[in-house]
Amino acid sequence: MAPKRSDSFGSDKDINLHEEGEENTLEYRVHAKHGGDGDHKGKTISLWHDVSLVHIDPATNEKTDCLNFVCEIPKFTRKKYEIATDEDFTPIKQDTKKGVLREFKKGDIFFNYGCFPQTWEDPTFVHPDADGCRGDNDPVDVCEIGARICGVGGVRPVKVLGVLMMIDEGEADWKIITIDKDDKWAPFMNDIEDVEEQLPGLLDAIREWYRTYKIPDGKPPNTFGLDERFMNKAYAMTVIDECNHAWKDLVSGEKERNMSADLGEEVKGLVRKLSKNSLSLMAPNLDEHHFDEQKNDDDEDGISF
Repeated sequence: MAPKRSDSFGSDKDINLHEEGEENTLEYRVHAKHGGDGDHKGKTISLWHDVSLVHIDPATNEKTDCLNFVCEIPKFTRKKYEIATDEDFTPIKQDTKKGVLREFKKGDIFFNYGCFPQTWEDPTFVHPDADGCRGDNDPVDVCEIGARICGVGGVRPVKVLGVLMMIDEGEADWKIITIDKDDKWAPFMNDIEDVEEQLPGLLDAIREWYRTYKIPDGKPPNTFGLDERFMNKAYAMTVIDECNHAWKDLVSGEKERNMSADLGEEVKGLVRKLSKNSLSLMAPNLDEHHFDEQKNDDDEDGISF
C-alpha cells in the first residue's frame, strides 16, 4: 500500500540507521531515524510500521511493482538479528535464548534474510495450506537472493518470485523468495521457475538450509507444507496480501477486539502484547501510516501496483 502522508516511507530515502549499545551485547539495537545531521540523530521511526509494503520511487513518488525488503541478517553472516516487535519503535536486535545471544550454529546464511514491513503472520489464523499450523506472530520472512550484501536494517526494493511453506516447531513460517530489483539477474527473473532456470540448484539449497539449520542446536529437521514445493509469484502475493491485512487489523486494534473466545490464553496474550505496543507507538498519527484511501478496493483485489 502506498504511504498516505509524508510520515510513511516508501523507500530508504531519508531513512538513516543509528546503533545504540555495543555490538555483541544484549543492549545492542539498530534504530531507524528520519532526518537529523551531526549530533542531531533525527526522529525515531519503525522499520516494521513506518516503511510501506509497496516500494515508492523516490524520484517520482509513484508506486512501483516492487516491495520493500527490510534486511535483518546480511548474507554471509550468522548473527541472528531480528525486528524486536514488542519493543518501542521495533528496532533490530540480536535474538537470545536463555540470555545468550544467538547465532546460526550451522554457519553463515548464504542469502540476505529479513522481512516485509506492514505484514504480520497472525497467530490466530490457520492457512488452509499450513498443515493446521497457526502463524508465527512475526512479519512475513523474506529471502533475497541477489549478489549485493544488504546491511542490517537496510531497505531495498525487491521483486517477488515465489514462496516456500515451512513448518517451524508447529508454526506456519512462510519464506518469500525475492531478488533486489537492481541485481544483474533481476531482468531475467519474474517468477519462481525463472530462478531454477537461471540459477539451477539454488532453491533446493535454500530449502535444505532451512530444513537443517536447527539440527546443530539439537532440534529435529524442519518440515514443509505443499509437498515441499516452492509456489509461484501469484501464490506468494496472496500470502503477502493476507499478512498485510492481518497487520492492518493488528495496528488498528481490530484483531484484539474481535479475538474468538475459544482461543488459548497464550495466543491471546501474544496478540494483546503486540497490539498495545503498536497502538501506543502509532496512536498520535495512525492515519499517516497505513490505510490507503482506496481501502475498499484494496480489500477486494489485494495489493495493487
